[in-house]
Amino acid sequence: MTEEYSIDKIKVLEGLEAVRKRPAMYIGSTDEKGLHHLVEEVVDNSVDEALAGYCTRIDVIINEDGSITIDDNGRGIPVEIHKEYGISGVEVVMTKLHAGGKFDKGAYKVAGGLHGVGVSVVNALSRWLEIEVRRNGKIYRQRYERGKPVTKLEVVGKAKETGTKITFYPDEEIFGKKSFDYYVLRKRLQELAFLNKGLQIRIVDKRSNKGEVFKYDGGIVEFVKYINKNKVPLHDVIYFDGEKDGIYVEVALQYTDGYAENVFTFVNNINTKEGGSHLSGFKSALTRTLNEYGKKNVFKNNETLSGEDVREGLTAIISCKVPNPQFEGQTKTKLANSEVKGIVETLVYEKLSTYLEENPSDARKIIEKALQAMKAREAARKAREIIRKKSYLESTSLPGKLADCTSNEPEKCELFIVEGDSAGGSAKQGRDRKYQAILPLKGKILNVEKASFDKILENDEIRAIISAIGTGIGDEFDIRKANYHKIIIMTDADIDGAHIRTLLLTFFFRYMRPLIENGYIYIAQPPLYRIRKGNKEYYAYSEEEMRKIASDGAVIQRYKGLGEMNPEQLWETTMNPKKRILKRVEIEDAIEADELFTILMGKNVEERREFIKKHAKEVVNLDI
Repeated sequence: MTEEYSIDKIKVLEGLEAVRKRPAMYIGSTDEKGLHHLVEEVVDNSVDEALAGYCTRIDVIINEDGSITIDDNGRGIPVEIHKEYGISGVEVVMTKLHAGGKFDKGAYKVAGGLHGVGVSVVNALSRWLEIEVRRNGKIYRQRYERGKPVTKLEVVGKAKETGTKITFYPDEEIFGKKSFDYYVLRKRLQELAFLNKGLQIRIVDKRSNKGEVFKYDGGIVEFVKYINKNKVPLHDVIYFDGEKDGIYVEVALQYTDGYAENVFTFVNNINTKEGGSHLSGFKSALTRTLNEYGKKNVFKNNETLSGEDVREGLTAIISCKVPNPQFEGQTKTKLANSEVKGIVETLVYEKLSTYLEENPSDARKIIEKALQAMKAREAARKAREIIRKKSYLESTSLPGKLADCTSNEPEKCELFIVEGDSAGGSAKQGRDRKYQAILPLKGKILNVEKASFDKILENDEIRAIISAIGTGIGDEFDIRKANYHKIIIMTDADIDGAHIRTLLLTFFFRYMRPLIENGYIYIAQPPLYRIRKGNKEYYAYSEEEMRKIASDGAVIQRYKGLGEMNPEQLWETTMNPKKRILKRVEIEDAIEADELFTILMGKNVEERREFIKKHAKEVVNLDI
């Protein structure tokens, strides 16, 4: 147990004035993401109380008026007067930026909220906020408007338990008329429940009477089962944990019969999407352990498994609690603490070695799976050699001849992956040759969700894509070698085009994910309609736009394929940087994306049928 959370544990780093002027500096943005980040800031404080051993329940309630309530049974924020400021601890925490018990080692050993900016920012960006603290057998209440207290901290009743309840209404001056999305919040709250075993988190939406309770006594073991629920596992989930120098590490892993690698890492409940030292430690220990076990018990011909081999079909969660986390990387989600690598590496090596010795039948299944991957990798290596030869790009065996651009500046260059030869021909004639390259594809590429690595590299279209992009693939992937910083998928606006687009996205997600993560992948938006009114021509990119433009004497043409446009029209509507609409592909939630690709593109037909039945009513544009 940690020391008492008392008034003298609250330290203040800086004032609040700048928050309303520059909200994006504190919460990232003022769009839907920023709005939901406010809830995370408050919930993180409750979770920190749970991490410290004082909170077992968190309720998140979306109220009918659009406000939101977060209620926990932690210790409650200190209400006594702060010596330095002459105001209550509650008011210090609510009005001073970066105030709280996390900056004094005694109150919290580890805290996820430290990565955030504190509840004072939520207060500053709320039209109104009310806080109730249950402490010392009393209920205290105070109201704020746009960050300023409008009442004193008053005793309003007696309390049987301790805790903090915060209700706030986001300020329309900052966020406009955006409202809380039940499913966005649900996703994050479920993740937090997985990562904090035994913590009960309830979400209720009073606007629609939806609600769920998340409580996972198995913690990350249940998280791995959840991720693998549509896959075929090869064994039970393997779990172990350990602590050294105040750093607590939990690992859960399970192999499936699939090909995708899914390793997710967390530090103090923060999803470290860019990995870091804990991931490095896990990877090297996994490769070393399986090779040592294989050499002793299974290998016949002195085989050596690579990191790629041992992670094929693997789902793993690594969750660390680190007292002083250091983050780096583009989005500050890469763990930089070097000491964590050794701690994770030692733990995984020792515990996994013991598990394999004690469970020989599971060990054999895992090693056999990795050996299959190794054989496929060998076959793939031979295919790679062919791809590497520059002459391959010029050979006649390419499915769609790459028409390259003349510029040697990758950051300015664009590669259009175009469906079909006729559209490819139009695109080649209509493009800006200096910066735009065209790669036409014949037909549909292979569904990589159902194929091994060597089979993927036997596919002509995929080989052409890899050759053109230039980064390599899998473990050899190097984003610095990308020939283009915009890779644009340009397919017909029909069901076949949508399918080709999905197959390409599956390939990029599974084998070239950094291209998506770094914002290199885009989807072109060709017009759906050409409208002729007298001598004038207009293009509409949606049904709604078409209705606005069209009138009694208009001639409307519905475009189904890119090939229906001549080169000038294709340039003008879809390729001209001054006029075109591009959608950038982003991964909001890798776990959910993995689940969708598994269901929609994987082997399980029954799961796919269920998904389609469940979501059929949501279809807006059905193309039959």
